[in-house]
Amino acid sequence: MAGFHDWTAGEIAARVSAGEVSAREVAEAALARVEAVNPAVNAIVARCDAEALAAADAVDAARARGEAVGPLAGVPVTVKVNVDQKGQPTTNGLRLQAGLVAESDSPVVANLRKAGAVIVGRTNTPAFSLRWFTRNALHGATVNPRAAGVTPGGSSGGAGAAVAAGLGAVGHGTDIAGSIRYPAYACGVHGLRPSIGRVPAYNASGADRLIGGQLMAVSGPLARSVADLRLALGAMAGTGAGADARDPWFIGAPLEGAPLAKRVALCLAPDGMAVAAEVRAALEAAAARLVAAGYVVEEVATPPWAEAMEVQLSLWMADMRHGSAQAVQREGDADALFVYDCLSRIVPVMDFDGLMKALQARARLTRLWRGFLAEWPLVLCPVSGEVPFPDHLDVASEASFARVVNAQMPQIVPPLMGLPGIVVTTDLSGAVPMGVQMLADWHREDALLAAGEVLGAVVPVA
Repeated sequence: MAGFHDWTAGEIAARVSAGEVSAREVAEAALARVEAVNPAVNAIVARCDAEALAAADAVDAARARGEAVGPLAGVPVTVKVNVDQKGQPTTNGLRLQAGLVAESDSPVVANLRKAGAVIVGRTNTPAFSLRWFTRNALHGATVNPRAAGVTPGGSSGGAGAAVAAGLGAVGHGTDIAGSIRYPAYACGVHGLRPSIGRVPAYNASGADRLIGGQLMAVSGPLARSVADLRLALGAMAGTGAGADARDPWFIGAPLEGAPLAKRVALCLAPDGMAVAAEVRAALEAAAARLVAAGYVVEEVATPPWAEAMEVQLSLWMADMRHGSAQAVQREGDADALFVYDCLSRIVPVMDFDGLMKALQARARLTRLWRGFLAEWPLVLCPVSGEVPFPDHLDVASEASFARVVNAQMPQIVPPLMGLPGIVVTTDLSGAVPMGVQMLADWHREDALLAAGEVLGAVVPVA
């Protein structure tokens, strides 16, 4: 079983279900891998050894009784430290929350358990889950196992690094401005941002989310295969479990929709933004592969990006100013202080009238984008305008921060409309991983996954 970390989640679940290997054996091997590898990458910041072994034993006992063991039977997974896991602190990378121990599981964690997953640890995030880089004063910095000196991404950088390093077959992440998609890009794995309302969300340990989080923040999976993203999405969404009343935005839509035209809008440079030659080349290569697989791919004008980015940032910062401004100061995390100050300079303070206009603009932009996606069911676009950044570039200077934000427009825009997006790693031959992003309409993750399987192979462990 020494090579289990090379197995996909689908392979592990199938072999555990068939009795070819026990969930206990898989869990013990996973924990040994964490012991050997994690100290160098600091992806997992809280180990769950006893809990993992107990969960694995429960899977084996259920199988022995002839009961169904779930689609993720025995699969080692990780959970980000910004969602509630019973008995564990929901730190969100904050010293202020080091003692905030959850009394119950968030819906996504409960759904993973119901699917037979084995949680081996909790993964790192920047303070307040605020950056596309992963470092905080409580847990330290996470290292990209795929590329030295390159960010592992953020805010689910720990999840991306854990999956890339083979510490778990599936990583749980959250995404309000690229926090699943960018770590997938930087760490050379695959990541899926689901539609708003697809995966139920609720943390009993804290206050309800403010309007920006309600409209834009989601949980979703990172994995080394697109097939595993599909498997994990169903588990996280609680397929077949019925509605979860704790999340008023939850919509139990089918995971498979009606057939769609295989039409892809190619967007090489959203709203004319600067795009690196390597990024453009990756998009053109992906377009050619989709054409070879029977898709029609055309470069066409899309709805606005820059305006949507402005509205997204205004809502995001309205949340921060209302709910976290004082906490940022109390926490005193140097990175968070710098980023918050930079964002405050870029994004004007929004009054009530501004909030009403922002929400009005969001309705119009959502209508434009969803209307466009009715004609072009998929959009192929950059993950970022640049290749993965040097680590902590955003806090090097105000100019560097502005460079990062400008490059991340393709990360920031889709959440404003609640759109799902997938990032697929397409090339690991260079100094940094390369990949592409695709967007679809609400609850059409199935279209993203089908196209993603054309573009993305099973990536190796770093």
